[in-house]
Amino acid sequence: MRLRGLVALVWAAAVFGASLPVDAQAPGPIRIGASLSLTGTYAKLGNYQHEGYKLCAKQVNDKGGLLGRKVEFVVYDDQSTPATGVRLYEKLITEDKVDAVVGPYSSPITEAVANVTEKYKKVMVTPLAATTSIFKRPPDKKRHYIFMVISPAEVYLEGLIDMAAKRGLKTVAIVNEDTLFSKAAASGAADLAKKKGMQVVFQEGYPKGNQDFSALLTKIRAANPDVLAASTYFDDAVAITRQMKELNLNPKMYGITVGGDLPEFYDLLKQNAEYIYGATQWEATLPYPGNKEFAEAYTKEFGREPVYHSAAGYAGCVIYLDAVKRAGTLDADRVREVLLRLETKTAFGDFNVDQDGFQVAHKMVMTQWQGGKKVIVWPDDLAQAKPRFPMPAWNQR
Repeated sequence: MRLRGLVALVWAAAVFGASLPVDAQAPGPIRIGASLSLTGTYAKLGNYQHEGYKLCAKQVNDKGGLLGRKVEFVVYDDQSTPATGVRLYEKLITEDKVDAVVGPYSSPITEAVANVTEKYKKVMVTPLAATTSIFKRPPDKKRHYIFMVISPAEVYLEGLIDMAAKRGLKTVAIVNEDTLFSKAAASGAADLAKKKGMQVVFQEGYPKGNQDFSALLTKIRAANPDVLAASTYFDDAVAITRQMKELNLNPKMYGITVGGDLPEFYDLLKQNAEYIYGATQWEATLPYPGNKEFAEAYTKEFGREPVYHSAAGYAGCVIYLDAVKRAGTLDADRVREVLLRLETKTAFGDFNVDQDGFQVAHKMVMTQWQGGKKVIVWPDDLAQAKPRFPMPAWNQR
């Protein structure tokens, strides 16, 4: 029988209960370790995830902690580098001797550090690892202690492809950063396009950290696609958009995986961000239990609205702590068994994994910048407005 429950902002009071008496003999805090991309290529997103962790810990501690103990995060900067993440998780587990770990930012770093956490049999809930291959592995390489929170990379651009096909568009160009998540998202977009009867007229990767896309975009302009699907992170998404305008590349639809949903995207690009679609795992307006309260608490705590990376970090922490509470222990095998059976809702949406720890319940949405505002335009049952289509020429915005 599956466990069922609703975990929202009020989870701290409802799930974790009142605090236990504290005296001189009380145990120390539950120390949860993680490396995060606080600097480097993924710094903006890693810092958002960190804030989600911090808000989760603050809320549970304000309600008396967990298992009679406060919760404390031990976080190091992996500088957006997988090798550094590996070294830091080794340190957290063997030197710092943390009680538990949670995931870093990004699929490439999660893939690397998962080998460490599996070696030491540490449960790791991974709020921002989306690549299927991290979780779905051959039997002789199966991972037992890793758990996915967000929807898989392969469906990030599903909304863009679906909207394009419904509008009769026939051709798509796909570009991606040459890293684990971005390649998986690009491959997924290509498969989805073909299933919708669309032709992939161009598909190519570019190196991590690349900021000069002129040659790539010139080739795309020659292919003249109806749709440009870009599997990006934030910095490359901004650079690609700017250089599209410079080269006067004008597809009818243009969408990106990571970055297009961030407020900073519009702050930097202004009217040039108009009409651009962004894939997102979460929005503050979605009807999830406690979502509004989470967004308000986050804004009060950090002085800005959360993005999905913040909400995912928060949810990953909530889910792990909820599993510990249900298990009544920090023992990894007992917490693992709870997570495998857990079916719940958080402010981030649905959580339910299969026997590989692979997320099977959470849903994505697609946004578009319209008149300086980010609105949900896909799927239809969650849409706040219809897509503005087609994308006009750059000089007509």
